[in-house]
Amino acid sequence: MARDSSATKARILAAAFDEFAAYGIAGARVDRIADTAGANKRMIYVYYGNKEQLFDQVIHQAVEQGAESVPFDAEDLPRYAGAIFDHLTADPRLMRLLMWKRLERPEATALEAQAYARKTASLAAAQQGGHVDPAHAPADLLTLVLGLAQAWYTTAGGEAGGVAEAHRGAHRAAVVDAVARLVEVRAPRPPAA
Repeated sequence: MARDSSATKARILAAAFDEFAAYGIAGARVDRIADTAGANKRMIYVYYGNKEQLFDQVIHQAVEQGAESVPFDAEDLPRYAGAIFDHLTADPRLMRLLMWKRLERPEATALEAQAYARKTASLAAAQQGGHVDPAHAPADLLTLVLGLAQAWYTTAGGEAGGVAEAHRGAHRAAVVDAVARLVEVRAPRPPAA
């Protein structure tokens, strides 16, 4: 019977996502990933190299899926922040995975760096076009928007890494409102006399 390598790779990535989200790189075990994926442990190394490279591939896939699920629109940052909030609510493992990445592999991957550069360039254009307040540098603004969208998942008030369903709508509305206030174009201040 012929092997279906693409199906095996997909099962390995799905199992690795769960393992890394739960344990990070240091705590993850390739044996558990192989068992969960129904794959030979050796094939993980053949397909992905070492455990760190497998983690990087899981992050790469999560970033690509996030970009597809949450398209960036520099001229509608409140909607973008709300969509990120929704994306994280749909799968709380994502935030855990991102936190592990920040702790264990903080350097940006090429994909992350490219996505960040495109977004900041788009924000700069939106500021120049008068759609977004220019008070903050594009990189600072993007960081603030992402921080606000993720805030309920990274603080003690975030119900242990998730958002309680009873409060989800109010939390989402607070995120969207805060971003709207942050980016609202304000009239220039008159010069000091």
